[in-house]
Amino acid sequence: MFKKASIFAIVLLFFGSSFVPLATTVTLHKNNQDKMIEVFDSSKRSNVLKIKDIQDGFGITFLLSNEGDTTIFNITINIDAFGNFIKIISPNLIHISELKPGQFTKLRIKLLGIGFGEPVDYTRVKIKITAPNIKSMERIILLNLIGRFVKIITMFINDEESFEGYTLFSPLYYFNTYLINNKGDIVNKWKSNYIQSLKCYLLENGNLLRACLPRINPYIPCGGMGGRIEMFNWDGDLIWEFEYSNNQHCLNHGFEVLPNGNILMIVWEIKTYSEAIGEGRNPFTIPGGVLWPSYIIEVEPTFPRGGNIVWEWHVWDHLIQDYDSRKNNYGNVKNHPELIDINYVGIPLGYIDWNHINSLDYNEELDQILISSNIQNEIWIIDHSTTTEEAAGHSGGRYGMGGDLLYRWGNPQIYRAGTSDDQMLFGQHDAQWITQGCPGEGHITIFNNGLLRPELTYSSVDEIVPPVDENGNYYLEPGSAYGPKEPIWSYTSEDLSDFYSPLMSGAQRLPNGNTLICDGIKGVFFEVTTDKEIVWKYNCLLYPNFFKQVTKVNRYPLDYPGIRDISKNKINIDDEAKYLDVSDL
Repeated sequence: MFKKASIFAIVLLFFGSSFVPLATTVTLHKNNQDKMIEVFDSSKRSNVLKIKDIQDGFGITFLLSNEGDTTIFNITINIDAFGNFIKIISPNLIHISELKPGQFTKLRIKLLGIGFGEPVDYTRVKIKITAPNIKSMERIILLNLIGRFVKIITMFINDEESFEGYTLFSPLYYFNTYLINNKGDIVNKWKSNYIQSLKCYLLENGNLLRACLPRINPYIPCGGMGGRIEMFNWDGDLIWEFEYSNNQHCLNHGFEVLPNGNILMIVWEIKTYSEAIGEGRNPFTIPGGVLWPSYIIEVEPTFPRGGNIVWEWHVWDHLIQDYDSRKNNYGNVKNHPELIDINYVGIPLGYIDWNHINSLDYNEELDQILISSNIQNEIWIIDHSTTTEEAAGHSGGRYGMGGDLLYRWGNPQIYRAGTSDDQMLFGQHDAQWITQGCPGEGHITIFNNGLLRPELTYSSVDEIVPPVDENGNYYLEPGSAYGPKEPIWSYTSEDLSDFYSPLMSGAQRLPNGNTLICDGIKGVFFEVTTDKEIVWKYNCLLYPNFFKQVTKVNRYPLDYPGIRDISKNKINIDDEAKYLDVSDL
């Protein structure tokens, strides 16, 4: 049995912050010889205005680079400082008359004062840069300051090109769930009595759904354990709770809200050694004496607690194997891509936690469920229109296949349609259909963690176009693997190894075409354009760092119905500084 480590609450003192203005202005022309600016020629680039190489020391220095093809005129730089004992001793309003293509400008911000505390109440410097026909850029730098010496702690990015809205997240080993705006202000928070919220969701009525861990289930002591889903109203009152954890089953962390208000939930169930052997499992691949396959339940909530299970789908009902010819599910695995080979193990965890389904998504138009099966390194799609009886079989429902797989992608070697060279997914999380109205509508995004990716371990966010027709049927060339052969778009860092989260994590396509990404292990959230430029970035900075892990974040537009009156709920960011702050530089 595994044991969960005890969680200790860290209470930190913090100081209030205030804004200290300094109305000094300087205008910098191309021939300006002031020591705080230097102009250099560099190779011509195809992009536009960039803030680069922010560094600390005696002040803050950074480069402002024109990486476009035309001269940029009338650049304005506004610099503000926040903190009780901090003063800007260099000009805080700078004008640059022009910056030619291939030129960059080096600027220094000189500070004086004292301000430190980690992670509480950081002193802050905000830099905002504007110019005609250029989208504004904003950096908020959190720092420690002693005299004139600066030590940068983190940096927050909030550029005009980001999608403005509210971001919801829940630190994994913490009790609170937070809703922030693009500036990093906390506009609402909800407090639970339980940790391990691996998913949270804001309903259109303003209620919050949150998965959590009420107690350790000793029968299924696995990572991602949940057991409870709870609902709070906008004001933070607990209004519904549902627990599903005993010696036979336990809720995983994933859930999906359906349009009718029901909730799809992921569950582990326990299968004994004899039950596994009875389905053709190789006995040498049951070292723990049990298997924990996954299944899905649909729950109709009954307030204030509990719910009715109105539909179920079990992986265990859709098995095939070619190991033991005496069993009823013996067959040619290659000829049955709609079924799941019980003897595929994958990573070592698969010897007991056989599927570890970690996300669900629902397509209302097609009445289909998208599943991420972590151990199989695959995504699956099944029919939701079935009855529970049909879902346990191989016929019935809108697509005539009962609960069998309509589509699968990521690891065709499992159904003998490829080799390890054809594997595309590696320990993935958070498979989602791109929602209606967003660029790529109907495509699927996946956080591809890269766990055990051959040659080089790195994460990517992949967008694929499934081979589906208007009726929801998926094309498969007989004897071949399901398409596509590769993603239509992927995000990776320029240096691949810089972006790697082996566990958790997620991504969301936004209405403006940007993609919001959660690097779960580091607790860093960032938004990228289709050109992979980071235009928004935030970091959950709980202390110690172990607390900062976040499984997934969601961005809601400014006009989302679930956003209530935030004027009376808004919390000063400095009041929460001991829990949260902004992104690692």
